[in-house]
Amino acid sequence: MTHKTRQPNPMRRFSFPAANVWLTALLGFALCGIAARGAEPIRALLVAGGCCHDYQAQKKILTEGISARANVTWTIVHEGGDTREYMVSIYKQPDWARGYDVVVHDECFGFVTNVAFVEQITQAHSNGVPAVLLHCSTHSYRMSTTDEWRKLLGVSSYQHEKLRSFQVVNLKPEHPIMQGFPAKWDDTDDELYEIKKLWPNCVPLGKGVSVEKTEHVCIWANTYGKARVFGTSLGHRNETVQDPVYLDLVTRGLLWTCNKLDDNGKPKPGYGSK
Repeated sequence: MTHKTRQPNPMRRFSFPAANVWLTALLGFALCGIAARGAEPIRALLVAGGCCHDYQAQKKILTEGISARANVTWTIVHEGGDTREYMVSIYKQPDWARGYDVVVHDECFGFVTNVAFVEQITQAHSNGVPAVLLHCSTHSYRMSTTDEWRKLLGVSSYQHEKLRSFQVVNLKPEHPIMQGFPAKWDDTDDELYEIKKLWPNCVPLGKGVSVEKTEHVCIWANTYGKARVFGTSLGHRNETVQDPVYLDLVTRGLLWTCNKLDDNGKPKPGYGSK
């Protein structure tokens, strides 16, 4: 009688339920990878210009620095020379923010007082367009009688301390925006803005402490109408703006406003650096 040797069947190593779980997991990973690769970039508008800052350099530092960290494409509007009274042209257009996922305000036009103009800006954000507000945007439109810009910001400020180094303290290290930000960070030669009021929806995330021990919130999150808002009064000099700590912070803030930042302070799939 001839005996045949039965060859082992590798498929018997797995039960069908186990194989199904394995295949499902592989398919899930593949689909996640496809989704990540196919994520549309965040379409960001940067508005820059006005007095007192090197916007020519900083618009480049900001856009290139953020895009090196997150999946963001940019449209830049840089107008107004070094004046404080200029009214940026794009804001005069109906639905001026249409087509953008977030607007980064980095302008310095503190003497613009036209209420209708200011509220034309803020209405787009109230309707749901996220906002990032940097440094002198905190003082823009501060002479106007309407409070809508201040409500958008989440803070009211009208002046700043003199240019000097100060320490920034992380107030909420558990917040996604502040994860990765040092417990204390030395900001070299910057302006500590004096915050006179925190509006009800403002969440302080970081404070600056001067050598005289004066303290003011300098990093915050806010909600305005339907929009998420991130703000920081930091960023006067190019040296601060190009610091990796600052660029990481602003990138996380931008992603958070667009709901593209996870609970651990990391970009959601498809929204990290390419």
